Amino acid sequence: MNDEQLFTDAYRRHFAAVETYVRRRVGVDAVQDVVAEVFTVAWRRWHEAPRERLLPWLYGVARLTLANTHRDARRRDALTDSLARAAAERIEADHATAVSERLLAAAAFDALSPGDQEVLRVDLWEGLGARDAAVAVGCSTAAFHVRLHRARRRFRQAAAAMDVPAARPTPVAVAADGPVGTEWETR
Repeated sequence: MNDEQLFTDAYRRHFAAVETYVRRRVGVDAVQDVVAEVFTVAWRRWHEAPRERLLPWLYGVARLTLANTHRDARRRDALTDSLARAAAERIEADHATAVSERLLAAAAFDALSPGDQEVLRVDLWEGLGARDAAVAVGCSTAAFHVRLHRARRRFRQAAAAMDVPAARPTPVAVAADGPVGTEWETR
């Protein structure tokens, strides 16, 4: 049997056990995603898998995958809390000014190149560390840092050209279809 056949056989034999292991540790809505990630990692590391003790090895992969899932959830929760606190601190008497500033910030973001926009989105929206963001963007970690620095600078320049009032960077909420505001928004 070749590797693909061996993996397919192992997947069929151990899927239910891995799914049960994961189901006991996360909410129902996350089970399928975590199990899929476990088997994705198992396929990528198939050459390291101990064939005679495959199920315990898969449980180990699941444990690490779950740790990553829980860590990501904590980061998302912390970001949500931070954004909520920042939004509460930014309540203004004149909402028209805030809306106008956000529209200008969104226009400044739209004026950026698609590459700059993606670097900023991956950094802010996805909450990835520099190493993971670099993988997502397809470059080295050092190159990602440079791209991020340059994208932020170009955003500030575009915001200044559109006369977005200058102040310290402030994290604010974002909309699904584009930024309502970003951590590079100026006030």
